Amino acid sequence: MNYNSTRGGEKNVSPSMAILKGLADDGGLFMPEYIPAFDFDIRSMCGRKYQELAYEVMKLYLTDYTEEELRTCINNAYDSKFDTEEIAPLAYADGAYFLELYHGATIAFKDMALSILPHLMTAAARKNDVTDRIIILTATSGDTGKAAMAGFADVPGTGIIVFFPKGGVSRIQQLQMTTQKGDNVTAVAIHGNFDDAQTGVKKIFGDKEFARELADRHVRLSSANSINIGRLVPQIVYYVYSYVKLLEAGKISDGDKINICVPTGNFGNILAAYMAKLMGLPVAKLICASNDNKVLYDFFETGCYDKNREFVLTDSPSMDILVSSNLERLIYLSCGCDAVKNAELMSELSSKGRYAVTKEMKDSMADFAGGFATEAGVHDRIRSLYDATGYVIDTHTGVAAAVYDDYAEASGDKTVTVIVSTASPYKFSKAVVGAIKGELPEGADDFEIIEELRELSGTQIPAAVAELKNAPVRHTAECEKTDMKETVRKAIEWVS
Repeated sequence: MNYNSTRGGEKNVSPSMAILKGLADDGGLFMPEYIPAFDFDIRSMCGRKYQELAYEVMKLYLTDYTEEELRTCINNAYDSKFDTEEIAPLAYADGAYFLELYHGATIAFKDMALSILPHLMTAAARKNDVTDRIIILTATSGDTGKAAMAGFADVPGTGIIVFFPKGGVSRIQQLQMTTQKGDNVTAVAIHGNFDDAQTGVKKIFGDKEFARELADRHVRLSSANSINIGRLVPQIVYYVYSYVKLLEAGKISDGDKINICVPTGNFGNILAAYMAKLMGLPVAKLICASNDNKVLYDFFETGCYDKNREFVLTDSPSMDILVSSNLERLIYLSCGCDAVKNAELMSELSSKGRYAVTKEMKDSMADFAGGFATEAGVHDRIRSLYDATGYVIDTHTGVAAAVYDDYAEASGDKTVTVIVSTASPYKFSKAVVGAIKGELPEGADDFEIIEELRELSGTQIPAAVAELKNAPVRHTAECEKTDMKETVRKAIEWVS
């Protein structure tokens, strides 16, 4: 299995080198030459541990890793840092199954892939005789940054620089990043939104002169964002795992189709579900749930992607995105892997802020159903779910739950549905408690509200949150969005 750029500039790149590079030299994203089919019977996975299933899925994509290398990476990733042996448990509440992906060290779904990426990357460096220091350069809308910093902290031969939008993440998300320990990590607040951070990072990756400058210093850049195929492949696993868990519990029969509803910003998480379907997972509809930044909903409705609109700050900040980078991979698949066509559309997005797909391409995306939820709708669904069941979800999961309810009512579709729960409610406690109670106590600080959430939910405060209360802030750097390259140049001095 080799990988090609979605824009045609690089071909026949090995899996390990694709992971090391992160982004292709032409600005495209790496995609496998073909989507492999499962070489195992899904029912045979019943009773197997998450780690065993992860190996069976990931070996189909990471073909230049030996069995020992890949199993070692998996076992080092999915260990006691997760607070449940199941790794990704399913919880039933009010007519749907919530796939809880927040039981890792940083209590968000990014842990599912970023726990393994550092191991895949260091193994890749050894396999390719790379001795340069690898600097991970990442933009985050809140969760990727912390998970990446935690994953790469003090990993030999690496450093990590994270850009996040100042004022565009929750207080807990910001503290998680700015208090992160490690001699090779730094977080920088940019004066702009997530799209500004992501665009700046992509420009740095595409700067050939800067790459030569870094090469002279024996440094190479890579990415921990979901543009890295090493992030995307591990995400496929938990969709297969959720299906297996439903089989084990007798909630579905072998071969029955399920729906999957995903709160979606950068499109990587729902793309992984689509790839699982292409591999043979019985999936009917993929419900793409957006918040008030409903660029993806509009795209699936019209076939036109248009980022030229107001950027809305919401209580689900990890979804406050207008340029969904991973959608490029779906566009590439929808045009029959025509890199020239895909490159044309991405050029239009860059120059005009919009593009339109052909009718044939739009028809090929019929597996997807788009929906969006307003802030009021999200808060209503968090409250109604709590009132009905006592189950507490975060704001991003609230988007998905609200969209799913609208979809089910409009379509009459009774298919068993998995809703992806992407973050612990403790990560967004102020918004969650406010939604449940209708208001917040005046003057209450974040940690008082966290205690109130503990009482409401009857759950333990995660260690990842509790430890923040007295943790010293270690990272205070800020920069203008136009100064990101210079910030990276200076940061490399201290993360190297």
